[in-house]
Amino acid sequence: MSASVDPLVVGRVIGDVVDMFVPTANMSAYFGPKHVTNGCDVKPSAATNPPKVTLSGNSDELYTLVMTDPDAPSPSEPSMREWVHWIVVDIPGGTNPTRGKEILPYVGPRPPIGIHRYILVLFRQRAPLGLVDQPASRANFNTRIFAGQLDLGLPVATVYFNSQKEPASRRR
Repeated sequence: MSASVDPLVVGRVIGDVVDMFVPTANMSAYFGPKHVTNGCDVKPSAATNPPKVTLSGNSDELYTLVMTDPDAPSPSEPSMREWVHWIVVDIPGGTNPTRGKEILPYVGPRPPIGIHRYILVLFRQRAPLGLVDQPASRANFNTRIFAGQLDLGLPVATVYFNSQKEPASRRR
């Protein structure tokens, strides 16, 4: 697939959050029955609980999953880029994040204004990470720096979805 039509390039996930990489693992994510595909829309009310994520790979391989929002607090002025929503390490290949160690508990999308991108980034670990410090703040997280500190290298899989504030429900 040429870079010009890669949805991760078009959606500026590559550039804003991660560098160009070659996917070498499969990751699928679902919010209820909704399969997360690049650029799809997911309502915040449908994403209050963590997505069901499954990974390819062998059980002797370990993975780290990071979910961030590079558009906080607004896409036009992302002064808090990136807002980290979830971090799980030591996930065995062929399983899901419930089998790993949650470093930062999941917080669902709550975009205050505009359409925000929410990026799930998967890294293959070189070794078990064990105890990993929680980020000091969810705001101004940097996926590249985090990956560098833990010697994770480039991502092996990434998917992103869009979400925006839902209108207040009207009483009838």
